[in-house]
Amino acid sequence: MEAKAVAKYVRIAPRKVRVVIDLIRGKKVDEAFAILKFTPKAGAEVLTKVLKSAVANAENNFDMDSDLLYVKTAFVDGGPTLKRVHPRSRGQAFKILKRTSHITIIVDEK
Repeated sequence: MEAKAVAKYVRIAPRKVRVVIDLIRGKKVDEAFAILKFTPKAGAEVLTKVLKSAVANAENNFDMDSDLLYVKTAFVDGGPTLKRVHPRSRGQAFKILKRTSHITIIVDEK
């Protein structure tokens, strides 16, 4: 049995979150929290929230022991992209793509 937490429409590019999520995949939950705490990336803060939610879901909904949990699966999918325009010289316009992410973390007992 596994517990899952999903954060949708997070305003950070998926490639920036994937760098951090690769660090915690397969690790024990305590170790994953320690890694995220000392990782100086913007995605670490968001992943900490999602991981806390997954652990809470495991404890409350499935009666799992938080000491035995590990990160079974963790992945990031791209969400919808917000398109913005940045004016340039001579009447031109450049597109700015503000990307969003859907973050999923699944925890399970060892």
